[in-house]
Amino acid sequence: MTTVPDRSRVRLPGISSRAYEHPADRSALSALRKLTGFDTILKNLAGLFNDRALRLVFLSSAVRASEEQFPDLYRVMLDGCYILDLPQVPELYISQNPLVNAMAIGTSKPFIVINTGMVDLMDAEEIRFVIGHELGHVLSGHAVYRTMLYYLINLAARLALVPFAWIGLKSVIWALEEWYRKSELSSDRAGLLAGQDLEAGRRSLMKLAGGSRLAEFSHDAFLRQAQEYDAVPDVRESLLKLLQLQGTTHPFAVVRFAELDRWAREGEYRDILEGRYPRREDDPDASVGDEFRSAAKSYQDSWNRSADPLIGAVRGAAGTAMDAAGGLLGRFGNRRDDDSSNNN
Repeated sequence: MTTVPDRSRVRLPGISSRAYEHPADRSALSALRKLTGFDTILKNLAGLFNDRALRLVFLSSAVRASEEQFPDLYRVMLDGCYILDLPQVPELYISQNPLVNAMAIGTSKPFIVINTGMVDLMDAEEIRFVIGHELGHVLSGHAVYRTMLYYLINLAARLALVPFAWIGLKSVIWALEEWYRKSELSSDRAGLLAGQDLEAGRRSLMKLAGGSRLAEFSHDAFLRQAQEYDAVPDVRESLLKLLQLQGTTHPFAVVRFAELDRWAREGEYRDILEGRYPRREDDPDASVGDEFRSAAKSYQDSWNRSADPLIGAVRGAAGTAMDAAGGLLGRFGNRRDDDSSNNN
């Protein structure tokens, strides 16, 4: 099994999360960051949920990685922080749990938790991809919004017997879940940038779907599986696919695999490794309008690539609607950008 030696990985100094974020993820984050007072409101809400208590749960019941505990995982995380040039190194906890999962959580000071089920399943380069994925969430600021979604889902469950309150909250949650799924695609790209080993990224996503028996997997067959999922033969199956997304926060494994494979084969990944990427120092000048237009184009491009019969049936109307929405949101974003610059 081939791996990428440490010396051959390219460091990405000052890289902005905009370099790897999915356009739909990036536009949502840009809009939120431009809202006057939003960060203050978010911090106040976070205070209600006691972020310190969340950390104490893992400090008391999991193992914090260091040079003395899980040193190999700790060094992999330090290496990922070095490659992605994170301003701060987050804490890393290993939690005894057979569920194959990892997460970046917390609001004011995000930290990473990896279940032992994930550690036991992945080899050294695959776990580098996983940790890089979580570091991508931290660098993008996803952990704040993801933690808030976690609390909103719990709140919605408590309000299930209050119909109107539940419906209003649920619509917000559905929108956030769509953003959440796109944020996963963003962080898969960050995982690839941290490890710079496409085969390891592919293997890790196949293992999430089928377990540890690598000899039983085929990259080409799994990609064909993704294509078959996209090109279902009947509109009824298209509707089932939409219904199956409700309540999910992660894209399905074949979708993540195909998206990462496509991004790696296109020029954007290569450009980043060659040093052509946006820097964090330029983030305040990012245009919300441009990000909205980029998101609209991304959705339209994905529809044009898709062989799904339902998307094919509505492609023309949806494309026209997205163009109109992109223009409207772009004008709104540009006006907000202008207002922000006038206030500075």
